[in-house]
Amino acid sequence: MREEKQNKAAAESSRSAERDQLNEDIVLSWVHLSAILKNSRVTNGLAYNEAVVMLLLYNEYRASGKGILPFSRIVEETRMLKSQANRTVASLEEKGFVTKLCGSRDKRAVYVAASTDCMDKFLAVHSQSLALADDICNIIGEEDARVFVRIVEKIVARAGDENLLREQEN
Repeated sequence: MREEKQNKAAAESSRSAERDQLNEDIVLSWVHLSAILKNSRVTNGLAYNEAVVMLLLYNEYRASGKGILPFSRIVEETRMLKSQANRTVASLEEKGFVTKLCGSRDKRAVYVAASTDCMDKFLAVHSQSLALADDICNIIGEEDARVFVRIVEKIVARAGDENLLREQEN
């Protein structure tokens, strides 16, 4: 009985050590990938948050033919603070990429519309991101790329549900 408890404790300790090492490997891999993505300048010409907002509007344009989103949805999907999203949208508005609109029924509702005139400029920046994605597919193969996308989307979905990836206080 005592030997059984010792074996069980040793197995749990081994699993804990393996999990600790896996966590270290995840963090290190994340740092390596982040460095590659940061150094590739995929948002050349736009600030990162600007490119993210434009990507949301572009995807909405592709899906519905209208590049218009409620400001609240931009905040929700980017997980930016409202003040940060507001600054980002204001910067895009100054550059002519977007226009802020008030709701027709509820004047408190704010919408953000992509400027069709500047969509070509965004697509030039976005094409750099697509080229990076293509390079990744060439390195890891299409099957692993699909697995990568599935895993990232699973993390994103669960992070919101369980507050997994919350901001750390400095």
